[in-house]
Amino acid sequence: MFLPPGFGERSIQTKMGRMVYYTAQGEPWEVPNDTRETLVFLHGFGGGSSAYEWSKVYPAFAADYRVFAPDLIGWGRSEHPVRNYQVDDYIKTIIEFIEQTCTGPTTVIASALTAAFTIRAAIERPELFKSLILTTAAGLAEFGRDYRSSLAAKVVTIPLLDRLLYSTGVATEFGIRNFLEQRQFADPERVYPEIVKAYLQSAQQPNAEYAALSFVRGDLTFDLSQYVTKLTIPTALIWGRRAEFTGPEIGRRLAEMNPQAIRIFYQFEDVGLTPQLELPAVTIGLIQKFLPQLHQ
Repeated sequence: MFLPPGFGERSIQTKMGRMVYYTAQGEPWEVPNDTRETLVFLHGFGGGSSAYEWSKVYPAFAADYRVFAPDLIGWGRSEHPVRNYQVDDYIKTIIEFIEQTCTGPTTVIASALTAAFTIRAAIERPELFKSLILTTAAGLAEFGRDYRSSLAAKVVTIPLLDRLLYSTGVATEFGIRNFLEQRQFADPERVYPEIVKAYLQSAQQPNAEYAALSFVRGDLTFDLSQYVTKLTIPTALIWGRRAEFTGPEIGRRLAEMNPQAIRIFYQFEDVGLTPQLELPAVTIGLIQKFLPQLHQ
């Protein structure tokens, strides 16, 4: 496991299975009878994704907030049901996690496709959310650019070949490093060994291929622009200028559709899909800046 000092593992039981999350345990962060405001950090999707994605960021908030960082169902150390995952599975799981762990309206910090799911969860259950800070929040089918038409999505619809590609091309050290360097990070020199090891550990969990292949096939893809105008929760969008497939122009168009809710759009230079891993210190600073602005 790759946990920051002072953090430990807990879990809840959801309708889809056991969901692991990480939070302060013991020194120096844990507070007895903690009634502080909660921050929930939700990771995005891809081969080997897990709560590790935010592990260089969330400790910076542990002195002032209760911090929860779950592995979503099908990822990390959470349960991996054998199934074809669908959009509603994750919207319901996000809602269920907040219901079980949080005591009032909560700020959620999420990335990529999970950030898009979080917007839909906040539309469905607005009373659960205080604010949203989202990186590269896209459903991968906005404004005429549908990921499902890509070669990668079409190839993994072929039975048997999909699992072969996962085991040989994704769940290996070479496959993980290649994807991080070529597709996820703007600067490949920022991909250091611990990141590769953490992603590989998650990708090699039993049945990890089911959620990952659902993602790669496009089963979890949807057009966020059809929903974003219904959002009422104060939101900040952070977008890596070099994000693959979903560039910042998509984020700007989404923000322009609902300026009442999406109060901040920030283009993050020289990063790709996961600024929280590429430049975590700057990402921390942005979150610290945007939180009070959204809560005014």
